[in-house]
Amino acid sequence: MKARNPIRVVLGAVLLLVAIGFAVLWVAQTLNDPAETIPADGAVFTVEKGENVNAISSHLAEQGLIRSPLFLKLLSYIRGSQGSFQVGSYLVEPDTTTWGIHDLLVSGRELLVRVTIPEGWSLSRIAERLQKKEIVAADEFISAATNRELLDRLNIPGRSAEGFLFPDTYLFPRSFPAERVVGAMVDTFFDTLASLYPDYAGMDPADLYRKVVLASIIEREYRASDEAPLMASVFYNRLEANMRLQSCATVAYVITEKLGLPYPTSLTYADLELPSAYNTYLNAGLPPGPISNPGVTALDAALHPAETDYLFFVLKDPDAGRHEFTRSFGEHLVAKNLYLKKS
Repeated sequence: MKARNPIRVVLGAVLLLVAIGFAVLWVAQTLNDPAETIPADGAVFTVEKGENVNAISSHLAEQGLIRSPLFLKLLSYIRGSQGSFQVGSYLVEPDTTTWGIHDLLVSGRELLVRVTIPEGWSLSRIAERLQKKEIVAADEFISAATNRELLDRLNIPGRSAEGFLFPDTYLFPRSFPAERVVGAMVDTFFDTLASLYPDYAGMDPADLYRKVVLASIIEREYRASDEAPLMASVFYNRLEANMRLQSCATVAYVITEKLGLPYPTSLTYADLELPSAYNTYLNAGLPPGPISNPGVTALDAALHPAETDYLFFVLKDPDAGRHEFTRSFGEHLVAKNLYLKKS
């Protein structure tokens, strides 16, 4: 039997190991590549308290953010980071590799900031809160929200995104691009609109804008949610009758947003005479744009007003936020005098 050449044996073994090494590297590189199912605008992933690497890997795979949960677990084992994943919410960008996601979750440096935007806030107040949370500078946010090119892309017919910045709780990274913050809030608005009015896409853009303007007024007027549709009916009836809306909320908007003064605890007759296109005590019809960013209740009321012949309302119970609705000016005066005497 012919003896094997030891050099050839060693060479063969080396070539086999090299081939195996290349195969392993190729597999590792393939599994490390960004998942094709990561959304184009990124995805939020949350590491919950008490989750280990097995659970985290599985949840990442379920969301389509990594190609292989086993690869992440092996990577974590090799780097000794099994217990180092940081609790929190993270934004996974579409070009992030599994290695990059590992580093992201371990470092915690991209922890998202939770920010709540209350219903009825104006563009400027939202900008201030976002800046305070270190998400985006206030002036950059306002600039993006008034950028005509961005507004056209987002299908907003007005001069700003005011009225379309949906009040909700958001998760953003710090120093996030202003256009993406505006886009996320507007997307939430249209998602909500679709749930309230599925056929909104067939609505005339000008008509939709008028409804948003009215919703922004209702948002600043109602206190009890069941009264919002009644208020909507009052405003629609007054518009139909060519009556001025005479909304105190629009005057307050002039005082705070146009004059930069503190929010008034009450309005004077002089306030009602403030010259502004937004003052509905002086001007007929709707103001030129929204005065706030309405939530679900006000938006739904503007889309689905109650069917009434009411033309007036006055606050009758400040503690409960209840109003008296009337059909004529005479009834309104009686109710107004009665409830003002009680206050």
